Amino acid sequence: MKVLRLVPDGTKIGFMRLWRVMLPISVVLSIASLVAFFTVGPNYGIDFKGGSVIEITTTSGKPADLAELRNTVGDLNLGDVQIQEFGRPDDVLIRIARQEGGDEAQQRAVFLVRDALGDGYDITRTEVVGPRVSGELARNGTLGLVVTLAAIMVYVWFRFEWQFAVGAIIATLHDVILTLGIYTLVPFEFNLSSIAAILTIVGYSLNDTVVVYDRIRENLRKYKKMPIADLIDLSVNETLGRTMITSITTLIALISLYVFGGEVIRSFVFAMIFGVVVGTFSSIYIAAPVLIYFRLRTGRPNNEEGAAAATGAV
Repeated sequence: MKVLRLVPDGTKIGFMRLWRVMLPISVVLSIASLVAFFTVGPNYGIDFKGGSVIEITTTSGKPADLAELRNTVGDLNLGDVQIQEFGRPDDVLIRIARQEGGDEAQQRAVFLVRDALGDGYDITRTEVVGPRVSGELARNGTLGLVVTLAAIMVYVWFRFEWQFAVGAIIATLHDVILTLGIYTLVPFEFNLSSIAAILTIVGYSLNDTVVVYDRIRENLRKYKKMPIADLIDLSVNETLGRTMITSITTLIALISLYVFGGEVIRSFVFAMIFGVVVGTFSSIYIAAPVLIYFRLRTGRPNNEEGAAAATGAV
């Protein structure tokens, strides 16, 4: 078991010595992510902007001729059409922009592409999303995220003190915002699977945060004279082994899916990998320092040492 132990017992890493540096950096990155998301914007998939997606594969098993496909589909005058390899060289993904005329026009565009391709290609998947549906999906996805965050705050507030609830919601928002921001830097589509990934990240991050918070609450009762910053360091070190094992095993599974799972789930898995890393960071350097910032009471009169720790001195 000692060979498999990633973190030795009795570690005394001073995590809270850096909270005054890490917290402002996280705030700046969060603001930059929000600005990038609402100005530059991610590469929205058809779930949010409408359109059609057609996956095809060559019947001969040979690599697809993308130049020929672009000429063939381009002659149909369907507006913005994107054609790219999708996984293997004989798989191709065709994206057709939203057509004027509603769902009927969108379906007609798909039939035109099918007829133009002929017998040289097999169609493996077709997806059509109209403008009305895409608007509903965007609203429902946002509503689901907001309701989830509100439910988290209520749950943690009832289970712990209010400082823990505020810390949990700030850490979770940090993870969500940075994940949204990373989509402006990568070529992956932002679609409904991305929303599902963000909601999964919320659950993962909250679970990690609650584990740390639970140990902090236990130690608050056990060490009533210990300064809050030292107590948080002790609690994080005590849960560090569990945190690292959970994160690493999850990352091993996600990286395997990213490499071998194919193009369909790659955007989802990428968001999950990023979220696991950011969620582990936020449990230590966002959720915990918030307790110091909001002067979490330790159930004892504040002596000079405790007051200094509560304001961030270590």
